[in-house]
Amino acid sequence: MHPQDQTIFALSSGRPPSAIAVVRVSGAQAGHVLESLAGRRAAPRVAVRAMLRDRSGDAIDDAVVLWFPGPKSATGEDVAEFHVHGSRAVLNTLFAALASFPGVRAAEPGEFTRRAFENGKIDLTEAEGLDDLIHADTDRQRRQALRQLQGLLGDRARDWRKQLIEASALIEAGIDFSDEGDVPGDLTAPALAKIAELRRQIEETLAASVQSERLRDGLTVAIAGPPNAGKSTLLNRLARREAAIVSPYAGTTRDVIEVHLDLDGYPVTLIDTAGIRETEDPIEQEGVRRARDRAASADLVLWLTDSDSDADLSSQIVRDGAVSVWRIRNKTDLLAAKIDGANPRQLKANLGQGASGVVFRISAARGDGVDDLLAAVTAFAGTWFGVGETAAITRLRHRSLLQEAAASLAKAGALAGQGDELIAEKLRISVHLLGVLLGRVDIEDVLDSIFRDFCIGK
Repeated sequence: MHPQDQTIFALSSGRPPSAIAVVRVSGAQAGHVLESLAGRRAAPRVAVRAMLRDRSGDAIDDAVVLWFPGPKSATGEDVAEFHVHGSRAVLNTLFAALASFPGVRAAEPGEFTRRAFENGKIDLTEAEGLDDLIHADTDRQRRQALRQLQGLLGDRARDWRKQLIEASALIEAGIDFSDEGDVPGDLTAPALAKIAELRRQIEETLAASVQSERLRDGLTVAIAGPPNAGKSTLLNRLARREAAIVSPYAGTTRDVIEVHLDLDGYPVTLIDTAGIRETEDPIEQEGVRRARDRAASADLVLWLTDSDSDADLSSQIVRDGAVSVWRIRNKTDLLAAKIDGANPRQLKANLGQGASGVVFRISAARGDGVDDLLAAVTAFAGTWFGVGETAAITRLRHRSLLQEAAASLAKAGALAGQGDELIAEKLRISVHLLGVLLGRVDIEDVLDSIFRDFCIGK
């Protein structure tokens, strides 16, 4: 039996034990399963209380059931839902009862959402938005994913594709029916005007969403510096927990330690690295190598030292100027506590991707200046992400396809006067690329890659 002909089931709520668990069934056998277990098929979209019994008549649970006949359901197929008590024993018994029906099996990860996509309930960008919503850690990630799920990019792409098809039809008509008397003589000019406008819209969307896909992965901030400068103490202070081991001995941190923070809704990964110095210890050498690599790939480096006289070795890990570096003078409880050169509450206006050289004086152990440093990092994150309510692109896949489509439209415009057949071919390429973006062409490998990352039950 083809997988699409099989009826699938899965737990669609949180991990047991829980007060209530929702088990969803989708497919042609959903109605039969509901009648067999609940004794009747409920009215569409009406919650009904029923005693569930397996095929031998043994009671499973006192539950609430719902019936969603297709195509007016989440997947576009017949769907039944069982709201049962969320113990492992109840769920295991219900799963066994469901699996006993011929042609009914447990769902694979993402299979419910994939069926919704294949049945035209959502497009691929909306499916990706749902995946992002499931995995959102911060409020800003949630809001961006929700906009995507509601069709922010998909609606635009569908409109662009429709208009490109219309422009392509004008070009094709001029090619195929140039000898017909009732066909206007010049159809290329209005088509080229439409092409230029669509290219402008796509490029504007690309420009407005430069950083929005980064919100999915977050900002990476590396704490680097020489040994025993207080890097692990600062990490623990910012994380508000003992995430790293702190000791007075240099070289305690040997590996990279990561902590995930939510700063005003922005996802930030904070990294504590090994102290950078020359050493004969092979294990510490590996830690130093990893520290250099992670700091060089970070978006912001907090270069921590414990006195003004410490040598600044940050240039050894940041050579191309692409990474912002802030110099942090730690252990001011032993010196004078103050902040030099910048008001952290104004940093959002004047700190960008390339801003370096900012100097803070803090005491990681006592907390002096740490709140201002944290406020500055939060402001930096806001400038770095630069995500507006209209940002539509959230994945590299989106950006690459739209860049290719815009480039193809630019080539089509440049071919004016050189042959309508060449223009028509560039338009076909652009239409195809937008179809790939929406998932409306054969892209089986892309679909497999996207949906296998979903959780079971979605």
